Amino acid sequence: MARQNDSTVTEFVLEGLTDRPQFQLPLFLLFLGIYGVTVVGNLGMILLIAFNSKLQSPMYFFLGNLSFLDLCYSSVVTPKLLGNFVWEKNVISYPGCMTQLFFFCLFAIAECYMLTAMAYDRYVAICSPLLYNVTMSQKICNMLVSGAYLMASFGALADTICMTRLSFCEDNIIHHYFCDIHPLLRLSCSSTYINELVMIIGGGFNMLVTTAAIIISYTFILSNILQIPSAEGKSKAFSTCGSHLTVVGVLYGSMIFMYLKPASSSNMAQDKVASVFYTTVIPMLNPLIYSLRNKDVKNVLSKVMGMRYGPPQGSSQNH
Repeated sequence: MARQNDSTVTEFVLEGLTDRPQFQLPLFLLFLGIYGVTVVGNLGMILLIAFNSKLQSPMYFFLGNLSFLDLCYSSVVTPKLLGNFVWEKNVISYPGCMTQLFFFCLFAIAECYMLTAMAYDRYVAICSPLLYNVTMSQKICNMLVSGAYLMASFGALADTICMTRLSFCEDNIIHHYFCDIHPLLRLSCSSTYINELVMIIGGGFNMLVTTAAIIISYTFILSNILQIPSAEGKSKAFSTCGSHLTVVGVLYGSMIFMYLKPASSSNMAQDKVASVFYTTVIPMLNPLIYSLRNKDVKNVLSKVMGMRYGPPQGSSQNH
């Protein structure tokens, strides 16, 4: 273990998901596959939205930003997770650990606010369709996305700065697969009261603001949908919100379970399972959920695949 003269830890060892050798290869292949699907799915969604004229509405602008966040979010954590299955001792430097913590918090908080912006977009589209293009102008969309990153930057800085104030003296083994808040607090040999307070206040504020905004938006959306006379109209309106609600429920459920509780009541095995869900599984599921449930995306994707792999036009006329 590397130390400075004052016995302060300068590097950490990531314990990983499991220490059982028989699980290392299967888990490596599983998470490598998940990460591959995550990268291809989110990058594909970003490129489809960026270069297709049919996907230039505000809804797809936010979806493209969500895919970018998922791609970055997963890339901050998963490569180190894969390293645990390959290397006998997965070491991360103290600056590297704090950097990972900052970007993990940044992208996680930004995703919550991006989902809130998407809920507002759906509210305007369903409740004020005639004013949609005016209300959701490009300027407003840019402001909402900028606001998501700004709020996330404040939250990530607060958590990271508070973490750098702590002392880590002897034990440098993080009982987790990345530098998350709770495992680091457990290692500290100084008081973590301020950190826990900042985490609960900051996390509580972000959860309260985003959850309240989403609930209010969907209360108005549901009220509006119930007034639609035809069953087909109701089904179409619900279908535009189903994907978003699925993503919100899964993400918020796992993050509330993880962070809105004292570090002392934390169970590391449960925390690892919850962490795997929102750091690797959700970023993979998001593009799949939105592509499989969205007719526009499916149509554009089928056309792109047809142009890429379909037979050349006029080939049958040459014979």
